[in-house]
Amino acid sequence: MHSHQLAEFTPRAQVQPNADLIRSATTTAARLLRMEGQVGTLSPGAHADLLVVDGNPLEDISVLTKPQEYLKHVIKAGTPV
Repeated sequence: MHSHQLAEFTPRAQVQPNADLIRSATTTAARLLRMEGQVGTLSPGAHADLLVVDGNPLEDISVLTKPQEYLKHVIKAGTPV
């Protein structure tokens, strides 16, 4: 099922702005898990991973749904992988 997680963004983008989709996957999820400030944010002390993509997911959500095409770098716990 892991390979299908990103696919949910495609139909949701038809009814919800891309910024809201990204927010729901990050800060809103952190709030629901009662982990605000620990996950879903890029801030000192947080468990932050960073994805570098070739494109702007605010304009085109497929930048996030097709990592084989758009994902350029992953930084996990401050270290490039």
